[in-house]
Amino acid sequence: MLAIEPHPDGVILSVHVHPGARRNEIRGVRNGRLKIGVTQAPEKGKANKAVIELLSKSLRLRKSQIELLSGETSRQKRFLIRGIGPNELAERIG
Repeated sequence: MLAIEPHPDGVILSVHVHPGARRNEIRGVRNGRLKIGVTQAPEKGKANKAVIELLSKSLRLRKSQIELLSGETSRQKRFLIRGIGPNELAERIG
């Protein structure tokens, strides 16, 4: 089950990123984290930008609603998703 934490500005989404994947895709949920593959290499923030782009398109959000809170150089990342509740986010992911 996906762990979505409430936040005063929206929700916090935990993500596990696989950079250098064959294609940009959401691969499901593992250990409470959303698994994401992106084609970009993990250099100079390229993979982080690709994750934000993928989340934006997949979840029908503006890029400005998505902010990386932690894990800039790690595969384990936490994103603040503004202006959306936990139930709505779970629905869009589901």
